[in-house]
Amino acid sequence: MLNSFKELTVWQNAYQLTLEVYRIACTFPSSEQYGLASQMKRAAVSIPSNIAEGYKRRSRKEYLQFLSIANGSTGELETQLLISKDLGFLDIEDFQRVSKLSEEISKGLGNLMKALKVPRSPNPSQ
Repeated sequence: MLNSFKELTVWQNAYQLTLEVYRIACTFPSSEQYGLASQMKRAAVSIPSNIAEGYKRRSRKEYLQFLSIANGSTGELETQLLISKDLGFLDIEDFQRVSKLSEEISKGLGNLMKALKVPRSPNPSQ
């Protein structure tokens, strides 16, 4: 059993993704610092934050809801990364690296949600 959300691989990856997005977004043109760059940072921060908040909730239903929000934020961020690349704000290497990490996180969130939806047996020996 995990003692903290920080032990979840998906949270660790989401945290690293957030740091990467912040590093990348600060290289965007100044005209985008309050536009696309700001939106990307908010979407990225939302991912590990919602994983953590859901983990700390009392019910499985709430946890699943927050994981779903985190997963939605990965889709939002992936779209913003694509826009950034196509506008020339993001080079192909950074785009591929960060997009791959975002896709891994989305997959990890899906697996975690699937595992949480499986009913637990009332008897641990079953």
